[in-house]
Amino acid sequence: MHQDMAAGGQTEQEIASQPACWRRVGELAADAAGSLPARGERVAVVGCGTSWFIAQAYAAAREESGHGETDAFAASEMPLGRRYDRLLVLSRSGTTTEILRLLDRLRGIVPTVAITAVPGTPVAQAADDVIDLGFADEESVVQTRFATTELALLRAHLGQDLGPAADAAERVLAEPLPPELAVARQFTFLGTGWTYGLANEAALKLREAAGMWTESYPAMEYRHGPAAVTGEHSVVWLFGDPPDGLGEEITAAGGTAWFGREEPMAELVRAQLVAVAVARVRGLDPDRPRNLARSVILAPR
Repeated sequence: MHQDMAAGGQTEQEIASQPACWRRVGELAADAAGSLPARGERVAVVGCGTSWFIAQAYAAAREESGHGETDAFAASEMPLGRRYDRLLVLSRSGTTTEILRLLDRLRGIVPTVAITAVPGTPVAQAADDVIDLGFADEESVVQTRFATTELALLRAHLGQDLGPAADAAERVLAEPLPPELAVARQFTFLGTGWTYGLANEAALKLREAAGMWTESYPAMEYRHGPAAVTGEHSVVWLFGDPPDGLGEEITAAGGTAWFGREEPMAELVRAQLVAVAVARVRGLDPDRPRNLARSVILAPR
């Protein structure tokens, strides 16, 4: 276990539990297969906040694996005129207003499946089918293990072995944080294909837990403007293989290039650890992030 985990707060404990959660959900994937998108179906995946970024990662991974066309949307922005064979909604709390409004508008038009941590909630009741991942639920406002566990389930359904990712996450948890990450003042996260969603999620973790200045982009977009913010105390963190010459360009701009050595989901765990560490240094409590709640529930309109 990472040296700070045992004595940490709720968020740290939930971060440390992820490898076990991924292994458990890998064993459950066969049971959930009948509820998840079948090969060849045209699928929309929606969520809000972290769930939207997990939707992005899954959508790209599903297409990359040849399982079929898959689009990811923020629940408030899904175009209602498109035809899909199945709608998959991701909602840890099962109470998010935008998800509920979308399910209401699409009732009877497209089969809907919800992945949630709390069965019996309004989202679970509104969907046609429900996958309960309650064992990965969290007390923390900031999502870590639930989000990665549902992605592990979805990747397992695509035929991917999550054992190496869990092993890599355990290595990350056992290591001290690299000092160049802990002292950075600005992060730019980059990804390609399915890891672009992970880059977006990593940036969100730093914003949520630590109030950190972070950005995220597809890796090849870095040179098209984002490079202008790189300088001393900047870290450019890439999930996946770096484009040719990128590391040299980052170093020449005065920044630090961190190209993840481990499996991408394990590198997301490292980013979660950095978010918590930076929050502690700044005198913030990652268990109680500023201006955030576990679920966004809006007044009826």
